[in-house]
Amino acid sequence: MRLLVFLLVVFNVIKLFSQDSLATAVATRGDGVYSLLRKNNIDPSKFYAAFIEANKNLIGEEEVLKAGQTYYLPDTITLSKAIDGNLKSSRNYPIFGPDFSTVAVLGNRLAGTVYYLISGHGGPDPGAIEDYKGAIIAEDEYAYDITLRLARELIAQGAEVFLIIQDEDDGIRNERVLPLDTDEVTYPDLKIPLNQLERLQQRVGAVNKLYKENRSKYQRLLVTHIDSRSKGTNIDVFFYHHEKSANGKRLAESIHQTFLKKYNHYQPNRGYKGTFADRSNLYLVKNTLPAMAYIEIGNIRNKKDQKRILDPDNRQALAKWISEGVLLDYELENSKMRN
Repeated sequence: MRLLVFLLVVFNVIKLFSQDSLATAVATRGDGVYSLLRKNNIDPSKFYAAFIEANKNLIGEEEVLKAGQTYYLPDTITLSKAIDGNLKSSRNYPIFGPDFSTVAVLGNRLAGTVYYLISGHGGPDPGAIEDYKGAIIAEDEYAYDITLRLARELIAQGAEVFLIIQDEDDGIRNERVLPLDTDEVTYPDLKIPLNQLERLQQRVGAVNKLYKENRSKYQRLLVTHIDSRSKGTNIDVFFYHHEKSANGKRLAESIHQTFLKKYNHYQPNRGYKGTFADRSNLYLVKNTLPAMAYIEIGNIRNKKDQKRILDPDNRQALAKWISEGVLLDYELENSKMRN
């Protein structure tokens, strides 16, 4: 029995006999599941699913909290015992950091698939930078954090994931301001060159080598960047693909459609102007072998986009939405093969 199923059975037993004894918390404006749990000293990496199960009649499948609503908090003592005794359905990935290294396998919807994830820039190149309340925020740190969260979501559904850019001492971080460093490497452990073309060639080489080694498997590439434009330019998440890749187009469109659905549900009066388009002149798009989607998260210089980028709950939501688009793409592929 998978760890998630086991925990939810345990939690349902707890609810059956002691729902009234569970602690509660009231969500405030801007709270997501992660921030509400952290405010109550509960590790969201372990108890997210239990919180969702406890409050499924209050938050629905979209997992959105309402300000002023009271929510049940998981019984962490009982569930911790269950986790400690049932880690066989989990895997350990130190690259995610000590608080997120244990990844519960929640399903097998992506079993047999391989995903290559590239976060933009890194090493001697921080990418776009901006001053934020006296601190420097850099594109590569936030793209990397979102990429790690995405990797975790994909692994939880049975995918094999290769992080092409890695930083062994960062991991997933829940701070708003992520300190800038330059110790990232390219898979498997290559120093990132200063020269831009050499950096891109190194990444292409790593992906294409792995692609050839996994030729018999379903493979996709996801590249994550954060843009830099004038401070007054607010942009939605948008996507690129290779003009001659039908699979890349479907991947980009699937993630785009997922974002469109989410925005229509959460902010119906706002509108979503993110696009997906071919951009074959980009070096990574042009030269990598797997079908791919190139994702631009937002403008690091714009205050509205900074809310999307700096808030750890928003970074988690971005990763989750991208992963849902990836799942949609794979399901469409399977449907096409069956027909």
